[in-house]
Amino acid sequence: MTVLASHEQAPPAAATSRPGLLAPLVTLVLAAAATFATYQVFIRTTLGQSVDTRAMRGAEVHHPKVIEVLNRTLNGTTLVSLVLVCLVAAAIGVLRKRIDLAVGAALLVLGSNGSVQLLKTHLIRPHLDQFPAPNSFPSGHTAAAASVAFALVMVLPQAIRGTVALIGAGYVAVIAIATVWAAWHRPSDTVAALLIVLTWGSLATFGIRAGRYRSLAASRRPGRLATLPLIAIGAVTAVTGLLGLAAVALSERVTPDLVSGRFAFLAGAACITAAVAGTFLLWMRLASAEVAPGTTPQGGTT
Repeated sequence: MTVLASHEQAPPAAATSRPGLLAPLVTLVLAAAATFATYQVFIRTTLGQSVDTRAMRGAEVHHPKVIEVLNRTLNGTTLVSLVLVCLVAAAIGVLRKRIDLAVGAALLVLGSNGSVQLLKTHLIRPHLDQFPAPNSFPSGHTAAAASVAFALVMVLPQAIRGTVALIGAGYVAVIAIATVWAAWHRPSDTVAALLIVLTWGSLATFGIRAGRYRSLAASRRPGRLATLPLIAIGAVTAVTGLLGLAAVALSERVTPDLVSGRFAFLAGAACITAAVAGTFLLWMRLASAEVAPGTTPQGGTT
């Protein structure tokens, strides 16, 4: 009897945990606060603007094949492609009989991109760095790419979410860095866009979990094949990027010409990559809520 009982026990706590409502709320608040902090540091201060702009102006890519790839990637992120991916995400949710996921994905995409455009139009950017340019905070291209990637991760089955998240993270990183290379955006614009998408994704996740809370079972953590590369890349690029930005700040304030413009661009690109890895890691964890086997809650089955 003891042996049989031990086999019927729930999976270990290290492998599964019951998804709750607190995690998406905490993530929402932290992501929104980080967006505000990014604006205050890199838009409202002279040093922040100077470091940010130098990273943007230091991009020098002369390789023809690299330029061709970046141009195609940026030009492919259009309103039409955004709408098409939204329709695909909604269709997947309907086919899985998960209308809540379809609605959540639509909320995520529309809310993210709508709020980014509103902020870009209404936020004030004082000219503190002697580089007259209109406000570009946050990045619309980055928000579009990240929101559709998040939406696909949300609506797809658990078994393939990790693979899709890795592919999506790579695509979003290329888009974000390409906008800086093209001098369309500064690094802070892209980081803020990622945080805004994570904020809306957290809100959508909270709504889905609240609506199906009684039928939620223990959720599976994302597989190591998906998380380990993001953790490794995120850790390395975060340390590299932060140290690089510190060197750029020293060059701006203490030791002129300490680092080159190319160095500043690479430091900004490292920070962008770290932000992409971090937001996708959090999103995979938030999107892992499952429905208890054998239940048929309102709105369909898994």
